[in-house]
Amino acid sequence: MKSIIGKKIGMTSIFDASGKQTAVTIIEAGPCVVTQKKTVETDGYNALQIAFGDKKEKHSVKAEINHFAKAQTSPKRFVQEIRDSEIDKNVGETLTVDIFAEGDAVEVVGTTKGKGFQGVVRRHGFKGVGQQSHGQHDRQRAPGSIGNSSDASRVFKGMRMGGRMGQDRVTMKGLKVVKIFAEKNYILVSGSVPGHNGSIVLIQK
Repeated sequence: MKSIIGKKIGMTSIFDASGKQTAVTIIEAGPCVVTQKKTVETDGYNALQIAFGDKKEKHSVKAEINHFAKAQTSPKRFVQEIRDSEIDKNVGETLTVDIFAEGDAVEVVGTTKGKGFQGVVRRHGFKGVGQQSHGQHDRQRAPGSIGNSSDASRVFKGMRMGGRMGQDRVTMKGLKVVKIFAEKNYILVSGSVPGHNGSIVLIQK
């Protein structure tokens, strides 16, 4: 599996030679530094640890500084381990958008926007109870009964109720690499990806 850490820049649209418009997400992918290489002999499995985004040394603990010093690089903000990576890189080497090509099918993993505490209408798609009439007062968006007709004097687990919404780890599949700007480390991926502008995402082939 080929993977790289990136930062979501925003969305735009581009046109191909035939004039077809495609909505794309701009992601600043890499450069990522290989900070550790795990093998079956030393760790029991094969993996490649990559890091992205500079971090001030005064905000890093001693263990982080020493760990990144082995790769001859400064402390990084984000670290990701790639299991069974197809990329043959050694510690200290750099990954760039060149590991992908235009037309590649990719998946993008990110964290969705947080929506805070939401009611059942927005969170679960409840329809409400119709028009406000006949003494109904303010119960249009209320969840209704949360009990049951049996003698279980409790609320069952999994009951759809109001609560925190968003901030979920989501994988968007079926995306395609539309364009690559290697000089800026930009990769344009078809469609939308989870998260706000500036959020960290993982692109994997």
